[in-house]
Parts: sequence; C-alpha cells; structure tokens
Amino acid sequence: MRSFYLGPDGLAAVMAIVNRTPDSFYDQGATELFDAALARVEAVVDQGAGIIDIGGVKAGPGTHVGPSEEIDRVVPLIAEVRQRYPHLHISVDTWRAAVAEEAINAGANLVNDTWAGHDPELVEVAGAHKVGYVCSHTGGVQPRTRPYRVHFDDVVSDVIRETTALAQRAVECGVPEDQVLIDPTHDFGKNTYHGLELLRRIDELVVTGWPVLMALSNKDFVGETLDRPVGERVPGTLACTSFSAARGVAVFRAHEVAATLDTIRMTAAIQGTCSPRAVTRGLA
Repeated sequence: MRSFYLGPDGLAAVMAIVNRTPDSFYDQGATELFDAALARVEAVVDQGAGIIDIGGVKAGPGTHVGPSEEIDRVVPLIAEVRQRYPHLHISVDTWRAAVAEEAINAGANLVNDTWAGHDPELVEVAGAHKVGYVCSHTGGVQPRTRPYRVHFDDVVSDVIRETTALAQRAVECGVPEDQVLIDPTHDFGKNTYHGLELLRRIDELVVTGWPVLMALSNKDFVGETLDRPVGERVPGTLACTSFSAARGVAVFRAHEVAATLDTIRMTAAIQGTCSPRAVTRGLA
C-alpha cells in the first residue's frame, strides 16, 4: 500500500518530534515553552519534515499529567501550526481520546497512539474525523511504565499480529486505509534484543502491506547496543535508519530531521531510486 505520508521525491517521510514537556528524555524540556516549540516547528519544516508530531506527556515515568493539562500543552500549538502551515501533516502524540478530539478540532490530521489502543475510544475518534492513525505495539504494558523481564515467544510475530489487527479496526472505524501506519514501537514493552530482532526482520512488517513507521531516534536499545548515553546515540540511530529505509520503511520519527533526511536520501541514491542533487565532479 502506498503511504499517504510520502516525503520529498517519493522517499520515506520524516516525522519531527516536538515535545511540550519539561522532562523529555532527549531534549530535557527544550521545547516546553510555546515560543520555543513554535521555533522548533519552523526549523524542522525548513529542514524538510513532512509530519510534525506534537506531544504533551513524557513517554516514560514522571510527573502525572492529566488530560486537561495535556490539552493545554498541545492544542494551542497545533492550532498555530495549522494556521501557519495549512497543508502540513500534524500529528498529536497521545493515548487519550479526549485529547485527540481537541487536537483534531484544532488542526491535527494524524493520531500517534504510542500506547497501542490503551484507550479503546481513541481509534474511534480518529475514525469519526477521518484522520490518520498510528497502530503501535507495547506488549500490553500500561502507559508510562517500563518493561520488566518481558518475554515474547516471537516478538516480530506478536508485533505483526497486534498492529495489523489494530490497523484493520482503524479502517473499520473510518480511518482512511492509506492513512494507517503500523509501528513496532521500539523500547515500549521490549528489551534491546527485541529491538534488534525487529530491525533484523523488518521485511516481515513491510510485507504486510501496511506502511511502517519507525521511532528509532536515540532510543535505549541503541544506547545499550553501543553503550552510549542519550546524547551520543545519533550515529547508531542513523545506522538503524539507513538499514530500515533500504527495506521500505515509510516514515521515521526523529529528533535530528536534517540528518535523517540525508540518511534516507543517501540510502535511496545507493539503491538507485533517487538521483544525486548537485553533481559536477568530473562532468565539466
């Protein structure tokens, strides 16, 4: 199935991360304030991001954030971004139906449900509004919790079974079929060995026909594989990105937008699916 979210030249798209939180694991609250978040949006749009993913709650454990506070964090920014960029894809990163409802009314056209349908009404909200929906896999863990001695008989089969079932439910609820994405959801309910296995066998997800989103950026599975702290995981992230782009992943959720786009484009050029952009060497 051809993805609705294609990037430049028909390549994989980049979903830029914009977190309006004080405690994000990577940027440590750099875009918590409205003006800083808006500046980040402007910068990543200029760099070529095709989707802006706006979140108001840290994924991991931390201070409780209720629905009202989450709405206050994400909805005004979504409204402003929609006004400035009428044709941009705007995603709301939430597991709550009430938050998604307000976000969609403000201009979001994609719901990034990173907690795998924890709120069963969330996909119904996306369907009712005919917006896109990301189907994730968490192994049944509760939102904002970490995995503990997690086990799968076959993590790839489990991911495929759960995400494709949720994708089918999304379509039944009214989500346009070409706006459904499936996400193996690295680190969520999984350990590092699971994350590597999902990359190693990514072809099996791609062949399902559902466009695949990968959120690899600076994740713990990269850090543990290389023994690198959060601030030193970009090379490992980009290696994972190139490997996945070569195998047909459709969207990459990323902190470093320009570097991710360069990685996607270079991978495609090696494969012969896109042309170099500014060739002069040896031709003149």
